[in-house]
Amino acid sequence: MRRLHLLRVAVLVYVALLVVLPVGSVFFRAFEHGIGVAWDSVTTSDGVHALWLTLLTVLIAVPADTIFGVGVALIVSRHRFPGSFLLDALVDIPLAISPVIVGLSLVLVYGQTGWFGRALAGWGIQVIFSLPGIIMASAVVALPYVAREVLPVLEEIGTEQEEAATTLGAGKWAVFRRITLPSIRGGLAYGVTLTTARVLGEFGAVAIVSGNIEGKTQTLTLFIQDSVDNLNPASAYAGAVILAVIAVLILGALQHSRGERRLSWRSSSVTSRNVLDPPLLSTM
Repeated sequence: MRRLHLLRVAVLVYVALLVVLPVGSVFFRAFEHGIGVAWDSVTTSDGVHALWLTLLTVLIAVPADTIFGVGVALIVSRHRFPGSFLLDALVDIPLAISPVIVGLSLVLVYGQTGWFGRALAGWGIQVIFSLPGIIMASAVVALPYVAREVLPVLEEIGTEQEEAATTLGAGKWAVFRRITLPSIRGGLAYGVTLTTARVLGEFGAVAIVSGNIEGKTQTLTLFIQDSVDNLNPASAYAGAVILAVIAVLILGALQHSRGERRLSWRSSSVTSRNVLDPPLLSTM
């Protein structure tokens, strides 16, 4: 028992030294001169634009990764074909390489001298040093999370419910909407939460493809770094507080999604019985 208590104390001290104290010091330094100073330092035109650009990137990159992740999970779990293992492995590449390499590879492909950059420039489309490049970089680094959370759920629930609904005359969309989606909602919520957190905090890949142009291609993480480089700690601390608050909200959503995922497992048997319910048959 004594060893267990010592282990708990060691874990709490470890977390406090690495997480609680550093994050707490950021909040302290951000508000040590008052909320007004912190507010003024982060509500400059560049700060507001950085926050807006970050949120816009999330609103585009996260749904794109969600659709891709669910699609890949369905393909790998429901349709075995030669090379399916390769598709499964390719999804994990962003986890295995540095985000800086992701950004550099996008520049080599979509830059003005890249493979597709010249053709896109001829059509008036600029990817690198603009919003499309930022969205692409953020989407790539967060690519695996939805697929990796949804795939185990699909493999666990099997295909019996879907096959039963198909036998009763349901179309593919009806099967997905009434059978598959309710079964994976917990894992899907978990994956979307992780994807959102990853996109919000991305720095390396975005720094390469954006050019870090103030008021144009500067996300909030780049704004914080730029504030540190320009000896403007008030803006850096205030920007860090905004990201920390958003992270706390995401953490709350993450905990909620865990509860939803547990409920989805419990309700899987109920969903199976509902395949034969008249309301479902009427929609087929």
